Amino acid sequence: MSVDDEREDLIRRITETQRGLGRALSQTQSALFTSNLTMRQLKVVMLLSHTGSVSGQELAHDLGVGLGTVTGIVDRLVSHGLVSRREDPHDRRVRRVELTEAGAKLLAEINDVGLEHYRRIMDHLDTETLRCLLQVTTRVREVADQLYP
Repeated sequence: MSVDDEREDLIRRITETQRGLGRALSQTQSALFTSNLTMRQLKVVMLLSHTGSVSGQELAHDLGVGLGTVTGIVDRLVSHGLVSRREDPHDRRVRRVELTEAGAKLLAEINDVGLEHYRRIMDHLDTETLRCLLQVTTRVREVADQLYP
């Protein structure tokens, strides 16, 4: 087996293992499954958690949909209390959309449940395995930061 073949096989096996871990962790009930959000609504909430605030035009571009579709999505999120609209301080014609405290709390709950289950798994690993895991995940994070600054 060539080095390239071995690398491809390792990447495939790691990816399959991570997919299986994701399936195992997703079987637990969390705020993600009880939130009643559509996938597009969840995308908006997640996008806002990273960007802080965006215009409707920016949301339409990021989601690949029309402005009318974004308006409906945002209206429903506003009615759920997860996002708010405000006037752009630099251009009063533009309305900015941002996450509310309730929206940030929902995302924190979704993330925290996943981390709690991951933590439970790690509690069952020996110290040497945890050291190796830290080294590998740190390196993966460094490469991710380089590729996606």
